Amino acid sequence: MPHYTKMTQEQVTDILKELSEVGFINPKLQGKLLQLASEAIALSTLQTMMANLPESAAKKPTKDDKSTSKSFKLNKKELNEIPEMYRKIFACKDKIISYRYHKGVYEAHYRGNGMDVYASSKDFNEMKRKFIAKLNALSEQGVEPTFPRKKGEEPVTSQKPKRILFNDYVNEWLEIKKRTTKPSTYKEYERLCRYNLIKAFDGQYIDEITRPDIQKYLFSIVDEGKHRTAEKLQQIMTCIFDIICDDLNITSPMKKITLPYYEAKKGSALTREEEKRLVDFCIQNIESAASSALLILLYFGLRKSELATISVEGEELTCITSKTRLGKGEVRRTIPFTPVFKRVLEYVDFEKAKATNVHTIDSAMKRLFPSRHTHELRYTFITRAKECGVSGEVVMLWDGHTYDRDVKTSVIDRGYTTYSREFILKEAEKVDYELI
Repeated sequence: MPHYTKMTQEQVTDILKELSEVGFINPKLQGKLLQLASEAIALSTLQTMMANLPESAAKKPTKDDKSTSKSFKLNKKELNEIPEMYRKIFACKDKIISYRYHKGVYEAHYRGNGMDVYASSKDFNEMKRKFIAKLNALSEQGVEPTFPRKKGEEPVTSQKPKRILFNDYVNEWLEIKKRTTKPSTYKEYERLCRYNLIKAFDGQYIDEITRPDIQKYLFSIVDEGKHRTAEKLQQIMTCIFDIICDDLNITSPMKKITLPYYEAKKGSALTREEEKRLVDFCIQNIESAASSALLILLYFGLRKSELATISVEGEELTCITSKTRLGKGEVRRTIPFTPVFKRVLEYVDFEKAKATNVHTIDSAMKRLFPSRHTHELRYTFITRAKECGVSGEVVMLWDGHTYDRDVKTSVIDRGYTTYSREFILKEAEKVDYELI
């Protein structure tokens, strides 16, 4: 029989502590330790020492063990570290939190009471700390536990979900547009919402508005012959429901909304006969508030909204382009007097035109051409300039467009091109034609 040196109880205790820090105690090693210590201390004393090892060392399986599924409970100190609303669940005397030791990692997983909590670590106690941290994170997210109700008992919710009116979101969207779009654009959005959406859905909560309701409403607008209005309202409602769905985590009812195909009527340039009729009307009604404005729109290609910004210096008219985004710098453009305009110059009062109400201009246009609209005067100017051979890029400088399908030069190339004033004036001289 091999000889073993006697060991003191203190020496055995030191060895056991060192092995516990390693993380496991092999059964064979335990036998050797017992054999070594048999001459120094009583077996019962050694077994008591083994039973008092730290929990993490006692629980940790050996390398030879397979994955094991066990459970643990939270002690009083740990229970005080978790949110109060969860303590009722984990204060049970039973070991209700399941965990396993798999491939060197402790994995705890609790699924129930409306919660799904998972934590893992190579250290058992660290795994428990992570589990507690996950519970606290759930509390911060507002996840409240649910409890199975007894037979015949009505379900109890801690708080009724807040119901939100659709028009609250319409007003919120309008406030956003008020700060991010030009006043004229916002005014149109507000008009469409105030006179359509807010009236149609007054007092209705979001959860009451269904896809069929929206579809029926938009079809009713189409049936009134207002197809373009229906399209604009569809676009606005899509934007509003995008915000709603992000906030409330619901599916947008706008995804399946459709409208009948409609091809908007596009304007066209006046014929030479119509142009002469318009010029004759303005000359014969020189005192009319709309006459000067109509001639300027016809021979400078301005938008109605740009009339209020015009100024004249020498034989050039300058205006501020109205089609710009909020926050962008003002775009000024200058259009020279053309020969055809100089023939009617004496009948034009620029200050009167600048102050003329756009509705007055539209009314005068409708009296002359019931099937035409004022914007077609802009089409006429652009068409005549091109018919007279003016460079397409110069026409774009005059009318304030950034794209024209007839101009092949790229936008970048145009940005690098700076035409001389002499060249532009020479191009303007080409706009010289006789009315029939």
